[in-house]
Amino acid sequence: MTAMLELSGVSKHFGGMKAVNDVSFSVREGTICGLIGPNGAGKTTVVNLISGYLQPTAGRITLAGSDVADLRPHRLAAAGVARTYQNLKLFDESTVLENVLIGRHLSFKGRRWQLGRVRRREEAEQHEVARRLIDRVGLTSVTDVDVAELSYGMRRRVEIARAMATEPRLLLLDEPTAGMNRAESDDIGRLIQMINAEGVTVLLVDHNVRLVTEVCHRVVVLDWGSVLTEAGPHQVWQDERVKTAYLGTKERRTADTVEAPDAGR
Repeated sequence: MTAMLELSGVSKHFGGMKAVNDVSFSVREGTICGLIGPNGAGKTTVVNLISGYLQPTAGRITLAGSDVADLRPHRLAAAGVARTYQNLKLFDESTVLENVLIGRHLSFKGRRWQLGRVRRREEAEQHEVARRLIDRVGLTSVTDVDVAELSYGMRRRVEIARAMATEPRLLLLDEPTAGMNRAESDDIGRLIQMINAEGVTVLLVDHNVRLVTEVCHRVVVLDWGSVLTEAGPHQVWQDERVKTAYLGTKERRTADTVEAPDAGR
């Protein structure tokens, strides 16, 4: 199976601080890869590098074999990379439909000089696509409701639908279940698996150990800006280095704590 995403020796320095240092890993096409680590490990910085919000100090980032390390976010979106954010970035005073339609901007082909009926037909088609996406994430009943009126869990779903509206090959999810209860996070887990089953490769950053274990095919662990280890979702928690990184020295924790469903949240 080919690599959809590959990082080779990627570093990002801010002055003397090495936020990411010589990170190398790959995500196979059609899989869900977890990217985990304690707070401050560099996870969001890696997502920002992959999505073009930051450019690496050193190293190579490839998407399906093509070097994309120097591409800006709009170019990466056009190449098939979409993302969500650790802190929600939605238009609160706009409806769910309007927020998702924003994600369809790359698909609008109409020009100002075209006949009105041509533009209206395309707008109708884009609305239909957006409504199908809203249905897929389970928000049909609130399609025309302002995002500000929705629960936190629903707002997360809107953000995922908007990201999917760009028709990505690679979806980057940064803490999609942060602040959710178990039922809400389980719903997001099923949604992620559904998206992956439709052929989208996923890189998932999340502190929810149970979610990562249940949905990911592979897990990469970061600590202090570097890759600590990489393994299957069950094997990774048996690594003493991972337990120590999350919970401190061996004397301060037990294996049962690490294996608890919600440990690490």
